[in-house]
Amino acid sequence: MYLCTGKHNYELRTMNYELLLAIVGRFAYEGTVSEIKPLGEGLINDTYKVKTAEQDKPDYVLQRVNHNVFPDVDMVMRNIDAVTSHIRKKLAAEGTKDLDRRVLRFIPAKESGKLYVKVEGEFWRLMVFIDNAITKQAVNPESSRAAGKAFGNFQAMLADIPVQLGETIKDFHNMEFRLEQLHDVVKRDPAGRVKEERVQNMLAEIEKRAEEMCKAERMGREGTLPKRVCHCDTKVNNMMFDQQDNVLCVIDLDTVMPNFIFSDYGDFLRTAANEVAEDCPEMDKVQFRMDIFKAFTEGYLESARSFLLPVEIENLPYATALFPYMQCVRFLWDYLSGDKYWKCQYPDHNFVRANNQLHLLLSIEKSYPEMQAFLDALAPRRAF
Repeated sequence: MYLCTGKHNYELRTMNYELLLAIVGRFAYEGTVSEIKPLGEGLINDTYKVKTAEQDKPDYVLQRVNHNVFPDVDMVMRNIDAVTSHIRKKLAAEGTKDLDRRVLRFIPAKESGKLYVKVEGEFWRLMVFIDNAITKQAVNPESSRAAGKAFGNFQAMLADIPVQLGETIKDFHNMEFRLEQLHDVVKRDPAGRVKEERVQNMLAEIEKRAEEMCKAERMGREGTLPKRVCHCDTKVNNMMFDQQDNVLCVIDLDTVMPNFIFSDYGDFLRTAANEVAEDCPEMDKVQFRMDIFKAFTEGYLESARSFLLPVEIENLPYATALFPYMQCVRFLWDYLSGDKYWKCQYPDHNFVRANNQLHLLLSIEKSYPEMQAFLDALAPRRAF
């Protein structure tokens, strides 16, 4: 999702073992550390598994929080604490067993009691490792339905959270702001690319949809569309499954913040329902998958319908189109900026990405009647 500095990432992942052990020692964990080794291949945060020697003590996950992406780490961790505490209380009230497998548990620092420590200018956190759990990469109707249900349930459990969360990445999914960024770079044209015919054609497609695509912000100002607690990075691999393929919990909570529910709904479909990868250069292969749309929507409404307003359900097709549009704008902005944000493998990479998202948007627009008919059958408006 974000550009990461490779050298910095590599240096941290090969850190001195004694320093890592000292960082773990700053937290109020249980047991005796027997091993610390890199875990996963995350692009944003550096992650290590911390094994303990005792059978009756948990293992842990040590993670460096990338404060270049998340400049206010204290806000990030306050948000996470509020969210996980609220979910834990609800699960406990329901009699849910094995809570540490159903919601992430972060370990407080010994001195401050906060859920992070700062060491040599870097921010670190420690959480309980979830044993016998897996993440999935494959996107199919089955996993998409599970994702819809899990993310919808995540929102439902937080619909009555009594605290106001902070915005960990300002204007992250604000369409008006993204268009302002694009308009600014078009005026400046720092890379000398604005006059390209293909750029002009794409800008025309973007502008003729701009008013419609900014309606969420307008409805928010009018008070007809509420902001709710959203995950804001809804992907299949941001859920943990048990060995029987049941969803245990939602993970990767750094982007949890107030937003319109369109963020969680539309962002999942942008990546999951594209027939090809977002940088596939073969535009004739870009196609919106209705089977993924239907499966995800079924799962989402099953768990989220209890708190959604009619205006939110009615605008789910809009949300589906909004995120390819937004990503087209963002990729084109980076292309016109001279490719400063996303890593590029070749000179036209960002333009190809933007074009891919535009073609996905066009495919979605053709699917509007089928999408609306499906929603009307699944959630009749008279029943809202």
